[in-house]
Amino acid sequence: MSAYIDTSALAKCYVREPRSLDVLDWADAQDGVSTSPLTLVEFRCLLARRRRAGQIDSPLERKVLAEFDRDVQARWNIQQDAANLFSEARLLIDLIPELPLRALDALHLAYARHYGATSFATADKNQAEAARALGIPVSTFY
Repeated sequence: MSAYIDTSALAKCYVREPRSLDVLDWADAQDGVSTSPLTLVEFRCLLARRRRAGQIDSPLERKVLAEFDRDVQARWNIQQDAANLFSEARLLIDLIPELPLRALDALHLAYARHYGATSFATADKNQAEAARALGIPVSTFY
């Protein structure tokens, strides 16, 4: 794996928001982009949350989800789930105790480290700071 994208950055590929085009350019420039199975659930939750908040309507939600599902097969490499990554994510919290690392963010970082990411794309400032603290090069899309 050379590049890893978390859900916060990946969402910008499907729902127009600031830096969306930058994320698409970044992804296109990579030799392949991976993410964890967590992204499948997080992305679905993100769309539902935006629909409930009135930011997108139901037809757009269905359209975006269908496009994402197609891309999961063709564009995004979903890394295999590994039970030991939960232990690794727990250890990451201890490695960088000064940072407010959330559970799912720790899991994304554990996947990126475990599978040898040389680049980590995120739109989450705390996660970017944690990735840097772990020595993972970061591309930020705030």
